Amino acid sequence: MARNTATDAVSGISIAIPFALLAVLSGAVAVESGFVAGKQIPTVASPEIVIVAPRAFAYREATEYFRNGLAIDAPKRDLAMRTPLDIMKFQTSLAEYNRCVADGFCSAAEGRDSLSQDDVPVTGVSYDDAVQYAAWLSKHTGEQWRLPTDLELAYAAADRFPDDALGIDLGDRNPATRWLADYEREARRAAATDPRPQARGSFGISETGLVDFAGNVWEWTTTCNKRIDVGSPSKAEEPDPKDCGIMIAAGKHRAPMSSFVRNPKGGGCSVGSPPDNLGFRLVRRHSILENAGFFARKAAAGIFGTFASGPKDRSNDEG
Repeated sequence: MARNTATDAVSGISIAIPFALLAVLSGAVAVESGFVAGKQIPTVASPEIVIVAPRAFAYREATEYFRNGLAIDAPKRDLAMRTPLDIMKFQTSLAEYNRCVADGFCSAAEGRDSLSQDDVPVTGVSYDDAVQYAAWLSKHTGEQWRLPTDLELAYAAADRFPDDALGIDLGDRNPATRWLADYEREARRAAATDPRPQARGSFGISETGLVDFAGNVWEWTTTCNKRIDVGSPSKAEEPDPKDCGIMIAAGKHRAPMSSFVRNPKGGGCSVGSPPDNLGFRLVRRHSILENAGFFARKAAAGIFGTFASGPKDRSNDEG
């Protein structure tokens, strides 16, 4: 009797879940199709994107760690991304950005003239400029666009993302060792021989399909620069990007930059070599329908998994 009751419960759940999923999907389709609310007609084509599949990867935090006043390497953690990431394949181009400028929504990029090529990445833009462009693009495409976090950019860039570790033993207090390690790191960060923005595709492609990352254009992220003193009784809180004045720009190396800085050579980098140029690429937020689809596929996989293991379990019980 107990086993029949359990079987009935499983059968009821297996029937109810598909109906619930159908209701969710139907509602999402109605919203996306404009039956529930008027769907905006795009006036600007969406940028080409790369869909980075869920996977596990190792991520070294962007936070600055110190112990007894000496810089130490941030921890490297094994993380698992459970949903795909939709990110622009290319950095935002000058031509794309200038449409926002022509619309009176964005400020003109610094240091660019009428002879600049349209197919090069836009540079001479601040974090605030990039946020403004994302708002404009969202309005005109009907999709939600935003800057990535440092973690998301590391996840998307994969093999092209830098590891800024000094590689010094935590117990080594010899200042010469630290000086040499820091010197070697800064030597690797030497400025490009030609810092001028280059045509798309000039700096290669990552194993995930991201083009030109770690070339001579650093990319703004929404990650705040943060410092942690190991052993300090006070715990560093996660800053809100809206209240943070120093953001992480990622490229050949990470560079903390003031959010209003457009020309990295003019200041704003807290330590180390400044970036050659500042630009950006955006992440697309998934729609209601896409999120519903992710949920449906996961739930369906769980149901099929239950059915696949069910007969085996019953067979073992009967045996």
